Amino acid sequence: MKIKKALDRIDLRKYRFLIQLVAFALFVYGGYLAIDLGRELPIFSCGYNREHGGMCYFMPLQHQLARPWDRLFSAESLGVLTGFLIFLAWFVIFNKAWCGYFCPLGTVQDWLTSLRKFFKIPYGTYKEEQFKALSKIKYIFLAVVVVMPLFIGVGLLDGEWRAAFCKMCPGRLITPMFVGDFSQWFLDFSSATALFLTFFGVAFSALFLIGSFFKKRFFCFFCPMSAMHYIFSPAAILKLKKNGERCTKCGDCYRVCDMQIKDIADDVNSENILRDDCIFCLKCVASCPEEDALRVDLLKWTVFRSTKEGFIERMDKENDR
Repeated sequence: MKIKKALDRIDLRKYRFLIQLVAFALFVYGGYLAIDLGRELPIFSCGYNREHGGMCYFMPLQHQLARPWDRLFSAESLGVLTGFLIFLAWFVIFNKAWCGYFCPLGTVQDWLTSLRKFFKIPYGTYKEEQFKALSKIKYIFLAVVVVMPLFIGVGLLDGEWRAAFCKMCPGRLITPMFVGDFSQWFLDFSSATALFLTFFGVAFSALFLIGSFFKKRFFCFFCPMSAMHYIFSPAAILKLKKNGERCTKCGDCYRVCDMQIKDIADDVNSENILRDDCIFCLKCVASCPEEDALRVDLLKWTVFRSTKEGFIERMDKENDR
């Protein structure tokens, strides 16, 4: 009981910062310590960083799906299936907390937000129409990840489009910067396709840095990994739940949400309140003043929940800063 109370009263921001810092060091610098967590991580830990401690699943997936179909749908498909099951196993444990606590690109965005706060520059928000439009873009990028390699396999696209998303992804340029490698910041004039992909990558990375400074978690609205997470989120054992009967629609959860998810405050009918843009940072649970209105369940056990006592204690700590 004491442990449960301590968890409900925890200062989540401090521990989240520490988890993000450790995860960033592990995934970006782990290679220096010969740490390799594999090629199926549910985060953007980029393979273009030569010292990575584990690779984003999308790079090997695109290469696997680009095989000729007679090979893809043969015994070799067992390798594709095995890679997917390893990815799913990583994801099933933590759900979209990979986005909020472990993803290097997510952490960089949070650091840019802290920098903006330091300079006391107001952040921008989206109108509801903009939010709905932006939320669809991630699925377009997911189609690029999955469908475009299949077109290569049947000869509709040439091999230059292999791993096309990786060449456009900000992770290719930004993650290696933290090991002193700026070699990815270039335009490849060898062909029209190469020029398009590298130009898009440079432009998107610049937009990532600027946009993330002025808008919280800017890139997460475009992230195809987030879309893939949401598709398979029913399989995860960690769930974000809501008891609508206890919700007063005070809006505190919405005000702290970096992703501007209105359903977290407005939807009082859905028990499963996870949405595709959610990064599972759990700020909503920590900021809720209503007893058991929001909670995080691990299988059938509640591991973190909103409480009046926890809310008051966290607010007191906030006022002391």
